[in-house]
Amino acid sequence: MDRKRFEAEIGGKKLIIETGRFAQQADGACTVQYGDTVVLATAVMSKKVREGIEYFPLLVDFEERLYAAGKIKGSRFIKREGRPSDEAILTSRLVDRTIRPLFDDRSRRDVQVVLTVLSVDQENDSDIPSLIAASTALMISEIPWAGPVAGVRVGQINGEWVLNPTYEAREKSVLDLVVCGTKENIIMIEAGGSQVAEDTIIEAIQFGQKHLMKIYPLIEEVRAAVGKEKEVIALAEPVSDAVRAKVETFCSPKIDSLLAQAVGKKEHHETIAALRLELDEVLRADNDVSKDDRAHGLDLLDSIYEQRARALVLEKGIRVDGRKLDELRTITCDAGILPRTHGSGLFQRGETQILSVATLGSPGDEQLLDTMELSGKKRYMHHYNFPGFSTGEVAPLRGAGRREIGHGALAEKALVPVLPEKEQFPYTIRVVSEALSSNGSTSQGSICGSSLALMDAGVPIKTPVAGISIGLITDEKNPSKYKILTDIQGVEDHNGDMDFKIAGTRTGITAIQMDTKLHGIPFAVVPEAFAAGKTARMKILDTMETALPAPRAELSPYAPRISSLKVDPEKIRTVIGKGGETINKIIDECGGADVIKIDIEDDGLIMITSHKSDMADKAKKWIEDLTKEIKVGEIYEGPVTQIIKDRMNGDEIGAIVEILPGHEGMVHISEFSNERIARVTDVVQVGQTLKVKVMDVDVERNRIALSVKALTEPEGPSSRSSRPMRERPRFPRSGGFSGRPIPRRRF
Repeated sequence: MDRKRFEAEIGGKKLIIETGRFAQQADGACTVQYGDTVVLATAVMSKKVREGIEYFPLLVDFEERLYAAGKIKGSRFIKREGRPSDEAILTSRLVDRTIRPLFDDRSRRDVQVVLTVLSVDQENDSDIPSLIAASTALMISEIPWAGPVAGVRVGQINGEWVLNPTYEAREKSVLDLVVCGTKENIIMIEAGGSQVAEDTIIEAIQFGQKHLMKIYPLIEEVRAAVGKEKEVIALAEPVSDAVRAKVETFCSPKIDSLLAQAVGKKEHHETIAALRLELDEVLRADNDVSKDDRAHGLDLLDSIYEQRARALVLEKGIRVDGRKLDELRTITCDAGILPRTHGSGLFQRGETQILSVATLGSPGDEQLLDTMELSGKKRYMHHYNFPGFSTGEVAPLRGAGRREIGHGALAEKALVPVLPEKEQFPYTIRVVSEALSSNGSTSQGSICGSSLALMDAGVPIKTPVAGISIGLITDEKNPSKYKILTDIQGVEDHNGDMDFKIAGTRTGITAIQMDTKLHGIPFAVVPEAFAAGKTARMKILDTMETALPAPRAELSPYAPRISSLKVDPEKIRTVIGKGGETINKIIDECGGADVIKIDIEDDGLIMITSHKSDMADKAKKWIEDLTKEIKVGEIYEGPVTQIIKDRMNGDEIGAIVEILPGHEGMVHISEFSNERIARVTDVVQVGQTLKVKVMDVDVERNRIALSVKALTEPEGPSSRSSRPMRERPRFPRSGGFSGRPIPRRRF
């Protein structure tokens, strides 16, 4: 295939698409370059139908390559890339949620889209180029797909909209929004914000949509030049008209009767399961119904249930549990329910129950980030667990999957804007949300439960955050006819057309995630969803505040305490000591590493974390003494550590006194008394404690001159202050650490 290049200017940079150079055996392949970030996308469809499944098998993989950033893995033993990072999984999900609705979900042939990052410039995030590359690879392949789609990122800095902001610009932005869609509709929205008003986000979406229109023509140009003819594939066989009529006649009234009752999820499932058995008996009794038709007829039951539930909403404005369209499920909240954790919150909405638990750690407990694009540290982590028992099912526990990572990241994004600044609250914070019972919106329940847990732990968050999921039911024959649903439960998520998750405070929005099963939603739906979400959010916050109105005034008694002090960065070496000797001695004598942790920033900030306040105070005093600036006139008391003798004749000429840890000075023989003494050992011995006064500090030569007589006797004509300091032998310098200050270290 000939190499072809296509380009357009988007957001002040060239967006370049190339085909024909890489991966010629894939059904579709291209590279997309934005800045110096380059992503290779390949799309392949299996030649065989996968039997025994009831869903469209799509797999999207985002492959980070450390060479793309000029990095080698930090592990000494494993240099190959391992399991995908959380960031890689989140990018895979972003692309999957955008392209999946445009496939025919009746297809049972595997489709895989692989996005391999070949180059990153540390300025432009690879997620938007990956989405555009996936869209282009599918468009030019023979794989049936109703694209194209495109995506852009929108930020706002000083009131100005910024298209596809760099990493640096995103740090300054109050909003980080990704909007993806087709020419007509919005398919996916993802956003994080610093309590941004709904009107501002609506304007940002419109801004993004406007610039999406510049990308579609480029993808269409590529398709026209190198695109393959789409393959016609066999779809799941429809049931015969006779069997369909029999199933509908038997099931419809029973389903209508079930939907008229406000029963729970378990009762719904049990009733449908019983109805399925009855239907199977009816179809088996009919000799004209083949085995295949019977199987298809049983599958039709779920479709009829979905149709009747949707009709109930559209025609009568009634939901499967009897609620009104804008009605919330019953909400209960509690905090401080676990006796020994640092903070806990229990949030229940209908049959969805979330237990969130907060743990506070030292600054050194921060998560280290070392991925293809991210390097640094993370002080707040939110983890989400979804065990099988939460839905009454048996499921192996195999660690966090993509769903768990995605839900955890969404809750984390929602809460970060309200956390206190590190200078105010230097703790590392981890929150774990356990989905104990699930019937929809567990991710939003996690946000609510986490707010309660953080406040219970005494974390001074700015304000609580609540989350809500808004749904959509549309008329298949008339898409302009639709209903907005507030607080969707599981069946409405499964059978509905949209899941619009909105999290925020009373002031504004902190996180958004919107998915749809349709070929996108019209923009008109967005303001309505925001309005419904805001109303619901205020009601949820009212309930949460009755359980715990504000962060507790004191930290949990089981949480460690952090005390901090600021020292001259040049004195960090003194605190650490040669080879860490000094800092390790402090830790050992203050209870050991299990009792105390000391973190040192390269700007001189030292943070001491311990469960024992007396040990923390001891360590802090020690460090203060080590780094204290000794001044003339100050009085100290300390042990004599050495008697100094003249190198030439061996006469005793002074005594070294340790006035503070790491600080020593010398009392010259003439400074013990106004009376002449022959030998220093006539008045003082090694180990004896002396009270002394600082007479002179020579910073350049690291010398401190001390006096005993200045404390008790008036100065005479022979006193040290009336004559110049005599040359004295050198005595040991404090610290013993050479080299530059190091970045923060954990001790």
